[in-house]
Amino acid sequence: MAKHLTIQQAGQSKGRTVFFTVCTFLTLAACICTAQVRLPQLISDGMVLQRDTKLNLWGWASPGEHITIQFNHQISKIIADAAGNWKTTMLPMKAGGPYQMDINARNHIIIKNILIGDVWFCSGQSNMVINMERVKERYPNEIATAEYPKIRNFFVATASDVRSVHQDLPAGKWISANPTDVLTFGAVSYFFARDSYLKYHVPIGIINSSVGGTPIQAWTSADGLKGIPKYADRLAQLKDTAYLNRLQNPAKPAIEQKAGIKQPDKGLSGELKWYEVNYQPKDWHKFWLPGYWADQGIKGLNGVVWFRKEIQVPARMAGKPAKLFVGRIVDADETYVNGVKVGNITYQYPPRRYTIPARVLKAGNNLIVVRVTNTSGKGGFVPDKRYELTDDTTTIDIRGDWQYKVGQVFGPVEETSNTIAPFSAQNEPAGLYNTMVAPVINYAVKGFVWYQGEANTFSPKEYNQLLPALISDWRAKWKIPDLPFLYAQLPNFMEVQYSPSESQWAEVREAQLHTLSVPKTGMAVAIDAGEWNDIHPLNKKDVGDRLALAAEKVAYGEKQLVSSGPIFQSAAIEGNKIIIRFTSVGSGLMIKDGTELNQFAIAGADKKFVWANAIIDGDRVVVTREEVSRPMYVRYAWADNPEGANLYNKEGLPASPFRTDSQ
Repeated sequence: MAKHLTIQQAGQSKGRTVFFTVCTFLTLAACICTAQVRLPQLISDGMVLQRDTKLNLWGWASPGEHITIQFNHQISKIIADAAGNWKTTMLPMKAGGPYQMDINARNHIIIKNILIGDVWFCSGQSNMVINMERVKERYPNEIATAEYPKIRNFFVATASDVRSVHQDLPAGKWISANPTDVLTFGAVSYFFARDSYLKYHVPIGIINSSVGGTPIQAWTSADGLKGIPKYADRLAQLKDTAYLNRLQNPAKPAIEQKAGIKQPDKGLSGELKWYEVNYQPKDWHKFWLPGYWADQGIKGLNGVVWFRKEIQVPARMAGKPAKLFVGRIVDADETYVNGVKVGNITYQYPPRRYTIPARVLKAGNNLIVVRVTNTSGKGGFVPDKRYELTDDTTTIDIRGDWQYKVGQVFGPVEETSNTIAPFSAQNEPAGLYNTMVAPVINYAVKGFVWYQGEANTFSPKEYNQLLPALISDWRAKWKIPDLPFLYAQLPNFMEVQYSPSESQWAEVREAQLHTLSVPKTGMAVAIDAGEWNDIHPLNKKDVGDRLALAAEKVAYGEKQLVSSGPIFQSAAIEGNKIIIRFTSVGSGLMIKDGTELNQFAIAGADKKFVWANAIIDGDRVVVTREEVSRPMYVRYAWADNPEGANLYNKEGLPASPFRTDSQ
């Protein structure tokens, strides 16, 4: 028995030893795991660091951890603080690379392929987001030749939070420009970066932090909005946890919002679907494409409308893969060729560019069917877009006579007093600053590039305060009061107005014009780069080029460079004339594509504007109208879409819209 007990005790002792060994190992492993140095998303392989300035490096580790960083002949030793945060600063470095960074602590990190050059923080809404893939048909040569390994892009994934400032960005990585990967680059920021690289031959890093449809106040910090009561008060509201919870998780209304009963889509309900080649159409109506169905006999319909067209395909296209361009559609579509679904998009803005697989097309008669769903506004096909079938050798225009039939009618939406608008943090004050700007402020940059304003056109007067507030806020956060800030003025958009009228888009452009009074700012005028029927115009190169010109002057010190079109300076009344003077005249004023100046309007004290006669007189423009004998005010290009605005300087840059009646 004793011996047995001894053996048993020995086994228990051995088991306890193993147990304690395992526990010790797991404890040490946990400590090592939590002790490992962690870096922010931006400090990673392929990054571009800002030249000629002190560089911040930062991250997280276990409290008290010793960290050594070796980079480009500099060594930095840091101890993490009690919260596990660490930060160090390295001396300024000249442009160059690629380099490698070694970070040693309880773990070892190597960051590879680092360049030192100029870093630009590019931000705004959808026109800053839109990538090169979206404009590839417009710029095929630029994409094919985009072999620039020293141009790098870091696209920030969307995240929003109205309460907390985040320490780090969502997951992302640095990508070099090549014909494949450049398709993911923002188009405006790529052309801007390419121009800067070709001009100065230093690496260019783009941090693209932008979200479609977002207002400027969402990109501004709580500190930056303190002086604007409307948004400061809103932020105070959002600090109330109970209130915010109600917004994020609204109670179900006592009487729910009801959409009218939806009957089944007749086009999908029968034995033969309306997109099938064997389906025989009956009682279909004529439709001219492109166009909206509200303008062609279908009034006030929200629902599903089917469109079909038979086209003749030559034998040389038969069996080959091809592309079908169906313009832009409001709102959603499903598109079929010979009964085969070739694509669908669920909202109105993207261009419809669908690939038709091999063996779908046949010689002779071919059927195209488009099922369009719309829930509000005018549904249909946006005019002045690309509508064609092509194999890059043969192109068939698909515009013209089509047939349509209504497949489904949506009943009217029944609103109740209890209906609560959905809450979206990305549209709230500071909601994007907290997540997509704050985590970047330790990262040294050359300056900012901003393309936004569309989402603020509903309250345009606010932009006079909001844009300077954003500039001041970001400069304060980066702790450099004169960091260059470049921005695109809103392009032309919407229907042409053939009489002088008011315009909220023009008011935002005016606010952007006035912001040039803020030091170290530059503006790219874009009233000739838009499209009347698309809030996302494809001409991104002119905008990027003009922003790069602004950078040359504002950020790179090219003081003699003409970087802008004519900018209104002053107006003087001389009898029945008003004399307008400009800055940024360059080599002189000129009329582009015409024999006389357009888009000048004049008014007397009553501010009833009429189109004016305007002539160039040296570096001035003289504005008159016989019927206005005592003129007081002038406007130029004051419209949503000032078609025909043609005052330029001889450097080929357009004049900014302006008015004198608000001076």
